[in-house]
Amino acid sequence: MKRNGFTLVELLVVIAIIGMLVGLLLPAVQQAREAARQMQCNNHLRQMALAALNHESSSRKFPSGGWHWRMTGDADKGMGPNQPGPWAYSLLPFLEQSALYQLSADGNPDDPTNGKEGARTVLLTPLSIFHCPSRRTPKVYPLDDGYTQSGDKIFNAHSVTETSRGDYAANHGSRSELCQTFSYEPSTYAAAQAMDADQSWNKNGNTTYLENGIIYRHSSVTIGEIRDGTSNTYLLGEKYLPADKYEEGKNHGDNEGLMWGADNDNQRSCYCEIQNGTVKSQPCKPAQDRPGVTLDGSFGSPHAGSFGMALCDGSVQRIRYSLDPLIHHYLGNRADQQAVPFPQ
Repeated sequence: MKRNGFTLVELLVVIAIIGMLVGLLLPAVQQAREAARQMQCNNHLRQMALAALNHESSSRKFPSGGWHWRMTGDADKGMGPNQPGPWAYSLLPFLEQSALYQLSADGNPDDPTNGKEGARTVLLTPLSIFHCPSRRTPKVYPLDDGYTQSGDKIFNAHSVTETSRGDYAANHGSRSELCQTFSYEPSTYAAAQAMDADQSWNKNGNTTYLENGIIYRHSSVTIGEIRDGTSNTYLLGEKYLPADKYEEGKNHGDNEGLMWGADNDNQRSCYCEIQNGTVKSQPCKPAQDRPGVTLDGSFGSPHAGSFGMALCDGSVQRIRYSLDPLIHHYLGNRADQQAVPFPQ
């Protein structure tokens, strides 16, 4: 007698085999997707690095880090240390975003009035190039962490209750963990520009650290000042964030936004404490994102195994988290006479 169809046992065996194959295939698919996201992340870094080099070619200096974390960009202030906005704002004309850059202009470089609404639009405009696809999507995020309150005041823009954010940070050097001024709020452009304009900060009330990276508060670094070589000096890279703080803006390294002035949100350090030629501590150790772990001054990423860094020659490198802390420290300093070979 001819039999039609399958028995229940045969169907169960086939289903079990399909389940096993899917179980074997799924990790490979996830790895392929992550590899594609990592490649896209590297491409973002490369585009930003080339934009920074075009900025240097145009103005004879790399983009500045801005003035103060309660300020944003002003197209009337031009390029360099006179620009109150962060490096990401200065890169906009070189990333085919000239129209967005010009929104903040009102024709008055010393007292923005009409440009404030345009500057607010800049704060509220997410751009995919400034986001790592493995971490979060380009959108606006809430402002509410106890310091940056909902409805926060921005000196040269109308107040906002949310903002765009970014997943990349500039290299401000190897001398300190922090990069922003501690003065809370400027009242005029002149007062904002004068805040810590010597490009230094005071730690524990007794020590002054001069920045030695590429992009920091009031910076105006030229290629000629990169004495260790452009292929041996960090320009910018992926920043560390706690894996449970991507959305809410309650981490002090991500509580303002992409287009806010000099701050840990958009500048990171390669600092480690050195005594007698050895590393005593590494508060800015690069790391993969982890929940509940705060490293506000560090580079890092959501990617396993390595984080991406763009160098001052425009190239992009994937760097292991286990990188020797001394090498990481030296790569952050543009002129320490420690031209270490780049780690492979």
